[in-house]
Amino acid sequence: MKNRTSPWWLLGILSLFSLGTVILAPFWGAESIDPWNAWREWLSQPKEQWSSDAQILAVRLPRIALAWLAGGSLAMSGAVMQTLLRNGLATPFTLGVSSAGSFGAFLFIAFPTLTAYTGGFGLRLGSLTFALAEIALVLAVAKRSTRAEGLILAGITFNFLFGAGTMMIRYLADPYRLASMERWLMGSLDTVTWETPLSLLPWLGGGLILVFWRLPALDFLAFDEELAASRGVAVASARRDLLIGAGILTASVVAHSGPIGFLGLLIPHAVRPFTGMNHNLLLPACWISGGGFLVLADLFARSLQWSGRASEMPVGIMTAFLGAPFFLWLLIRGRT
Repeated sequence: MKNRTSPWWLLGILSLFSLGTVILAPFWGAESIDPWNAWREWLSQPKEQWSSDAQILAVRLPRIALAWLAGGSLAMSGAVMQTLLRNGLATPFTLGVSSAGSFGAFLFIAFPTLTAYTGGFGLRLGSLTFALAEIALVLAVAKRSTRAEGLILAGITFNFLFGAGTMMIRYLADPYRLASMERWLMGSLDTVTWETPLSLLPWLGGGLILVFWRLPALDFLAFDEELAASRGVAVASARRDLLIGAGILTASVVAHSGPIGFLGLLIPHAVRPFTGMNHNLLLPACWISGGGFLVLADLFARSLQWSGRASEMPVGIMTAFLGAPFFLWLLIRGRT
């Protein structure tokens, strides 16, 4: 597919959209605030002297940062997975990362005594550990498989396996903890400090390094592995590194915010008609638009009135509500 537009024009438009959502989101919500007063107090006064405007702003800013990082990561990971698997239905969760991460998180939700050994980071650590281990298992099984679709089959198998493990934990757990598990599966950006988005950054950095290191190979792999090999691409190692990089991006987001679905499917399909298979443009465009989209979805999730009251709807529900009609429109218009 030909590149249909100028990279600078496309990235400029998407950057304005993403920046606009980040700038406006702190001031909208169930509680309205005075923007100028909130920023002035947040920047110049000690916390003890903050009004409610500055206090609400201080709570919303790390949440918006987490949303932007998570949305960008999932959108970019989805684009990489669709290219590597040559399947437009591929998502960041296709190979079972979400199921493994949820299994690890559920262990700490269901059996809180485990946190005695890990402190307050147990749930996040458990999710990340099992998600990364699952990636290693999928790659190991696929490497020994003689079938061309061994990677996808291994991912689907582990997806079912960890899904069964998750259901078993829910069956054994105290019924009072089931609500927390349901909340986790819906995806949530609840955070009141900068610790969560800041702890996400090192993991995202590792995943991005692997993806952009192998970025030149993606354009060739998108068309044909034999073509890629004839151009000097080490196909097996490039695919492995890209899968690990995309897996780290996905696993880290799942560990910090739960599985937020649909984003990794929608954004690459929305962006690709304008970028073609030029991954130097496609991946940054996916990150920028994915980050802005999740900030926007979270804004609606925490702002809309449900049953006559304000509510904190899990953002994973809102991404589907907003994304599904747009994706159907893309299908009808033939833009996917």
